[in-house]
Amino acid sequence: MQLNPCAKHKLVRDSVRHFAETELAPIAAEIDRTATFPRAVIEKMRPLNYFGLQVPKEFGGAALDSVSSAIIVEELSRVCAAIGLCVTVHNGVAVYPFLKFATSEQKKHYLPKLARGEYIGAFSLTEANAGSDSASVETTAVKTKNEYILNGTKIFVTNGGICDLALIFALTGFEPGKPQSSVFIVESKYAGFLRGELENLCGMRANPVSSLFLEDCCVPEKNLLGKIGDGMKIGLTTLDNGRIGVAAQALGIAQGAFEAAVKYAKERQQFKKPIASLQTIQNYIAEMATEIAAARLLLYRACTLKDEGAPFGCEASMAKLYCSTVASKVTSLAVQIHGGYGYSKEYDVERYFRDAKVTEIYEGTSEIQRMVIARSVLSQLIF
Repeated sequence: MQLNPCAKHKLVRDSVRHFAETELAPIAAEIDRTATFPRAVIEKMRPLNYFGLQVPKEFGGAALDSVSSAIIVEELSRVCAAIGLCVTVHNGVAVYPFLKFATSEQKKHYLPKLARGEYIGAFSLTEANAGSDSASVETTAVKTKNEYILNGTKIFVTNGGICDLALIFALTGFEPGKPQSSVFIVESKYAGFLRGELENLCGMRANPVSSLFLEDCCVPEKNLLGKIGDGMKIGLTTLDNGRIGVAAQALGIAQGAFEAAVKYAKERQQFKKPIASLQTIQNYIAEMATEIAAARLLLYRACTLKDEGAPFGCEASMAKLYCSTVASKVTSLAVQIHGGYGYSKEYDVERYFRDAKVTEIYEGTSEIQRMVIARSVLSQLIF
């Protein structure tokens, strides 16, 4: 495994960092305050292939490796986590299932639109009674002559307020004790596809998270993704990949807060000297730097395994668990270094602090990640 980024990865980082600092940094605080999705900036992102990071070039994508994709999400999130969230969810859990499970016709029809950002995607599994217990979805899909009729409600859908396409998990089998779920490609223009009001969130406020309502929503039979009953398989496979994206997002948040804290520590004067000269502040900075470096190595390890075609589910959970924990820890220390100013919306670390927490919750809580890791480790041990 190459622990140092190659020239290609450095070029990717420099390019996306320039874009983030030029286009996102000036508006990040304002779109957080107003909970506004910046459509004008999204338009500028489309020709840069940010919505087709790992889509093959034959479908108009960038065909990047996983480390490059993670770097892009990391750098966007370093400046504006809500836009990093839009990009990682679109690529990681909306586009990825098409690459793994779609028919050739579905790929030809949808991947070019998704790669161009003409269609923004969403992944709709969570319901009021189905979060960590993903097998308990209650949305139903009933087959008619040549279509499925979907009824149900999905909650906390990232990109839900603006998505053009959502992957909907629904029950297609009702045998007691043996729920059978399947996945459907549902376009927002379909009759019966309705959106709820945007959630008033603590962090990630510029991402339009909403509920989705399916009320006798008619979905063509050809829009079944994979096979009937493949819901659990598609969900688990997709979440493995999505966790890499959330880890990258959490890492970017931590990096942004860390850089802000270091800059502030060098400028802030107390006792007639910069607070960076104080041992306590130096200890904080050393701890933050070490945790971020360790998190980045875990993330890139998962990315490398994925690109090698090796199993990476356990490593993705490790990266997601650790990176999200580091994000919460580093942003908290960044606020502490800023003192009272850190609790003010005049400084970015307050936003980083709020954005970090949810990375420990979505795409599987930290408790679920520990369960996934433990099961993987225990299944490989010989007593």
